[in-house]
Amino acid sequence: MTRWGIVSMVRGRAKDILGFAAHHLDLGADRLYIFLDEPNRAAFQALSQHPKVQVQSCDDAFWSKRTRGRPDKHQIRQTFIATHTYRRADLDWLAHIDVDEFLWSSEPVADVLATVPQDIPAVRVRPSEAMSGGDDLYKAHIPKSPNREAMVQEIYPTYGAFVLGGFLSHVQGKLIVRTGLENLSFRIHNLFQNKKLLPCKHEQPQFELCHRHAPDWDHWIAHYDFRMTKGSYQPGMSPNVPREKGGLNKNELFSWIKDEQGMDGLRAFYAEISGQDPDVRARLERYGLIRHRPLNLSQKISQHFPGSG
Repeated sequence: MTRWGIVSMVRGRAKDILGFAAHHLDLGADRLYIFLDEPNRAAFQALSQHPKVQVQSCDDAFWSKRTRGRPDKHQIRQTFIATHTYRRADLDWLAHIDVDEFLWSSEPVADVLATVPQDIPAVRVRPSEAMSGGDDLYKAHIPKSPNREAMVQEIYPTYGAFVLGGFLSHVQGKLIVRTGLENLSFRIHNLFQNKKLLPCKHEQPQFELCHRHAPDWDHWIAHYDFRMTKGSYQPGMSPNVPREKGGLNKNELFSWIKDEQGMDGLRAFYAEISGQDPDVRARLERYGLIRHRPLNLSQKISQHFPGSG
């Protein structure tokens, strides 16, 4: 039988961490490797009691045994953890995803992975992105095509030209990786083998990654400063649209909006790109790009971590 699992370095509220774990246990994961990037006693106690979860607090002692100290960038910590775990995981497949990402499948995950040809090293899972409103709706990934840019600009007339695929976050997705490959190392969205990029283009239509990057305005603005300085909006990132076409990276885009229009400008940007704007939502619906993905996290937490609330 095909065995699969997830590795993730997480931080945040215990409720969010347990929701992430409970969802993937409910989906049939055989093992979860959860690494706490900051102390979280409540999450640790609940996770440590589940037989399919291996939880580790990444304190100074943890890092001193494995590296020359805790890496400053969380992206480096994440990829180190993923690579370290991959080389020891007793599974057939291992996915590396974040605490705000939820694997979704129309069929049992193990059954789908069992059909992947043996010469395929990994399955790329494309994201869908949470829409504003708290009603379990997600914007579907728009595959790359000659018409994608025009479609995005029609759906998002003000900022679509600056945002790749109409997403606040990544469109690359994440990988479910076949175990047993030698000299493999993880990046956030890719793999390297023998220090060379390993092409990972195989996709399974049954899979998607429900990304709750910015499910409401309060969530988005609460994470804004961290993302602008250390996260996915930090300076130096590549522009989502080529610079010869007027492209800006997200740090430049958001800095420009805030400098010119202040917080109201950021609110207007969020309303458009998140689908909070009813006209945007209507256009998404017309293109068939809205997905209903009820995660039912509270129910799953009660089932898999009873008494944790």
